Amino acid sequence: MFGGGMARNLVKKAVAASVAAGAALVAVLALGATIFYALQLVVPPLAAAAITFLLFAVIAVVVALIFVARSEAEEEEGEEDSAGLGQRAYMLFRQRPILGTVAALAGGWIFLRNPALATMVAAAFTEKSHGSRRRR
Repeated sequence: MFGGGMARNLVKKAVAASVAAGAALVAVLALGATIFYALQLVVPPLAAAAITFLLFAVIAVVVALIFVARSEAEEEEGEEDSAGLGQRAYMLFRQRPILGTVAALAGGWIFLRNPALATMVAAAFTEKSHGSRRRR
């Protein structure tokens, strides 16, 4: 059977991930109960419940903001990576004009020596990138 070992490993990893997620859920619930009962010794039960809820809500907001910041940073990196050859050349000329000029002169010299290469580069400049894009 083709890929049988790979499928078995995939199922083992999925089971391990689900067991870890279940254990994390139980640990968070136990932590919440512990915090609630510890606060109940100091404040009335209703206040202990409110403080426990507020604590977990703040933690959830912080975790959500961290993940949003990471995803925005990854999207910005993805946008930079999806730049075509022409856009990268333009950015080179804007950020480092001397290096861009030297590269253009060297490229012109090479193109004079080999016109077929000039045709391939022109095709690369006009071709649209077919990179994988994520749906939102």
